[in-house]
Amino acid sequence: MTVHDVARRLPSLSVLRDRCRALAMLDAVLSPSPEDRRHFFGSSGTPGQERASMANGSGDEFAVVFSTDGAVLIGFDHESPMSPYANDGEPWPGVVEHVPEPFAAVVADPAFADEEGVPNVTVCLWRGIGDKRWHHGEIAFPTERTDADGADALFHLLLADCSDAWRREAEDYYEVPVDSDAVAALFALRPLDQGLVAALRPGSSPADFAPHASTIGYPRRR
Repeated sequence: MTVHDVARRLPSLSVLRDRCRALAMLDAVLSPSPEDRRHFFGSSGTPGQERASMANGSGDEFAVVFSTDGAVLIGFDHESPMSPYANDGEPWPGVVEHVPEPFAAVVADPAFADEEGVPNVTVCLWRGIGDKRWHHGEIAFPTERTDADGADALFHLLLADCSDAWRREAEDYYEVPVDSDAVAALFALRPLDQGLVAALRPGSSPADFAPHASTIGYPRRR
């Protein structure tokens, strides 16, 4: 699977934003330490923008920047043959050249590059607020891997149409049993309540996660 396949399967802007918020809330409840979490959601620091992000601790990461213009996804697979580190420090041809403004300004943000300015990008997609589909550049992929840009591994949880994939991934990552009904509730953005958080983290209460829910914009029981 490459960016071509992901573009066909990604949900609408609103559904994608909901999934990003729910993933961030799931990680916040399962892990009290931000250093151990993979998914985050909150303000990007730029007015009118929100940013979802994922980092797996092994060098792979993505960001989704939402704005009034739509959204842009930027992913980096550190073992991809399309890595800028294997291409004289430049993105693979076609990955970002066709990104329209204002998304191009987001892609060029130093936050998505290393300390020497090498861009951390092997895959990029975008969708304007009025678009009917996701877009990507015109790319001739290397033949070493069928998933040459890393899009499959990077974005598979965003493509999930049920919560079971989230539960399996969380159990594998955190190495603990994870309640399937609670994950389904988060997937559906059910407001945080005592039963939900206690099922995921026994002995906890919604108040323990109120700051995280506020940052993420996740609904809470009033």
